[in-house]
Amino acid sequence: MKIYNLVFAFCLAFFNQVVAQHSDLETQLFDLPDVSFEKIDTPEGYQSAYVLKVKQPIDHSDASKGYFQQKVYLSHLSFDAPSVIITQGYTKAKNSIFELSDILKANQIDVEHRYFGDSSPENIDYDYLNLKQATADLHHIRELLGEIYKGKWVSTGVSKGGATTIFYRYFYPNDVTVSVPYVAPINNSFEDERIYKFFDTIGTAKCRNKIENFQKDILKHRKEVLPLLEFYSLGQNAHYTYVNDEQAFELSVLEYPFSFWQWGSDCDDIPSKNASIEDKVKHLIKVADVTFFSDEIMKKYASHYYQSAEEFGYYGYEIEDFKGMLKALPKDKNTHAAFTPDHMKVDFKGGELLTDIGEWLETEGNHFIYIYGGNDTWSATAVPKSDAVDSQWFVLKGKHHGNARIKNFTASERERFNKTIKDWLGISLN
Repeated sequence: MKIYNLVFAFCLAFFNQVVAQHSDLETQLFDLPDVSFEKIDTPEGYQSAYVLKVKQPIDHSDASKGYFQQKVYLSHLSFDAPSVIITQGYTKAKNSIFELSDILKANQIDVEHRYFGDSSPENIDYDYLNLKQATADLHHIRELLGEIYKGKWVSTGVSKGGATTIFYRYFYPNDVTVSVPYVAPINNSFEDERIYKFFDTIGTAKCRNKIENFQKDILKHRKEVLPLLEFYSLGQNAHYTYVNDEQAFELSVLEYPFSFWQWGSDCDDIPSKNASIEDKVKHLIKVADVTFFSDEIMKKYASHYYQSAEEFGYYGYEIEDFKGMLKALPKDKNTHAAFTPDHMKVDFKGGELLTDIGEWLETEGNHFIYIYGGNDTWSATAVPKSDAVDSQWFVLKGKHHGNARIKNFTASERERFNKTIKDWLGISLN
């Protein structure tokens, strides 16, 4: 009986603590200026969760330009826990717990990027979609929620979100103690040619030859391929007016090696020259889906393409090896992969900024943990290692854009990661 009473008392105390934290958190959220919130399903292991709408100025230096509402998912664990701010690069459709938040037993603040998804003004003025404004959004959220969470803060993000983590730290170096960007490209020009060098050196010569031969083979059979792609696109409800269907086909062929390595395709799966057209088309769609160039996707990623053309830099498609085989795309220069909204002309302004960021990372970028996949195309534009800073690089052998994660570390990599976190944050990991 005494054991039963003891267990009951413990459970009651724990329940009361959870209720108290929940009530106290909502009170503090109510007190935050220009923040509205709604309770949502609580992730396993957490105390409560909310979707926040944070009022953000379109121009952080001039409030007269108006405002928009930025969506933020807050998953609350404890007021005493560290906090992880996730710097999304795109839309964030639903709440989910990121692996770093789970590893650190941290509160999670997941921020949808400006001008994506629900975090857009009614009429987008792309002049205010830049790194200065996007990182100021994050800084404002950090200041607001820093009133609630007083512990150590860590920033993280994946791919474009990982690059945003790096940019955020550059503009606001004191907002977080540690930054953990995953598979984050930091380009150095409008058309970063390091991508082309990557294609010339990754994998085996045999595999590289198979990739190029497949591209040439499927271009030669365009008359048989195009009707099959048209039928597939109808089933996907994909439309082509930004580029026409034949241009989309050629772009998917040029995109093929980039996607092949980015997402970890297998050289043994490349169809032989004698394979059926149907098998070749299925393989092309699997690796470099033609609907990636449809109007629907162009619209979805319009803000991303604008940023790439205006400030981030991006990659292009080398056409030298396909001279005479491209019928629909321009034949006199490489095609750039940044498809700006409505074909708007965008002047690239990022050269000096990207140089400054690169130099800062090399000499002052301390307490970064970089995670890259050894086979990922975007590792071509990874942040270079520097002995001048106190940071760690993890390049996961054989991993790609989708699986270069802490959960896939080797035992020695995990040991090094754990020691780094312990040294920098003062916490131990299980």
